[in-house]
Amino acid sequence: SFDFQQEVYQELGVHIVSFDRPGYGESDPDPNRTPESLAMDVEELADQLGLGSKFYVLGFSMGGQAVWGCIKLAGAGMIAPVVNYWWPGFPSNLSTEAYYFQLPQDQWTLRVAHYAPWLTYWWNTQNWFPASAVAAGRAEVFSSQDLEIIANEEFCSGQLRAYPMQQGNFESLHRDMMVGFGRWEFDPMDMEINPIPDGGGSVHLWHGEEDQMVPVTLQRYIAKKLPWVKYHELPGKGHMFPLIPEISQSMIKALLYDEN
Repeated sequence: SFDFQQEVYQELGVHIVSFDRPGYGESDPDPNRTPESLAMDVEELADQLGLGSKFYVLGFSMGGQAVWGCIKLAGAGMIAPVVNYWWPGFPSNLSTEAYYFQLPQDQWTLRVAHYAPWLTYWWNTQNWFPASAVAAGRAEVFSSQDLEIIANEEFCSGQLRAYPMQQGNFESLHRDMMVGFGRWEFDPMDMEINPIPDGGGSVHLWHGEEDQMVPVTLQRYIAKKLPWVKYHELPGKGHMFPLIPEISQSMIKALLYDEN
């Protein structure tokens, strides 16, 4: 999700390690996946690679939501992270308003994933009712700037889009829905005290003001509720802003140098 040039890596002196979450790419599916089990996967990967105690976890969109479970491991950056409308810590009026900000078909898709997860595959493959507009990548869920970004031929290439889903949608996209919008073992809103020890890094959250997929109102509430999260709201940006090279580079620098 990041657009970097090789010289940027060299300038910052960093190595970026990308891995496939369970069910994506060539990673084995995990039918019992939870936010906490994914954090354990990240911890094991870091140990196997010998990353030491100083590393950062970055996630975008649905992957950004997964970072909540990894915060105790290291410094973290959440980029346009998807929110769970059923987290108990959200005021009901705020989460309800944000939920209905979505297109009706996306409201129904998330309802099914939360209340009847065993129907998630059927709902997303049946033809009687409209399925998720977000999953289908329909134009209505993108801001005007997003549409300009995804018009890039390389981004939309079939090969690039096919790799993550090579094992099918159920253990990747559909499992993400069931885990992300299901019942969590913890509520991020309960982490009022910074869970990262002093000197262990910081947590940043970036979100586009004009994001049509994930309502910015809930991110603003998170920033207010959890003051240790360094919140960056990007005026005029939608959901796909990390694909803008200048923004990607500024995010990495902010995380490394702990800049506001």
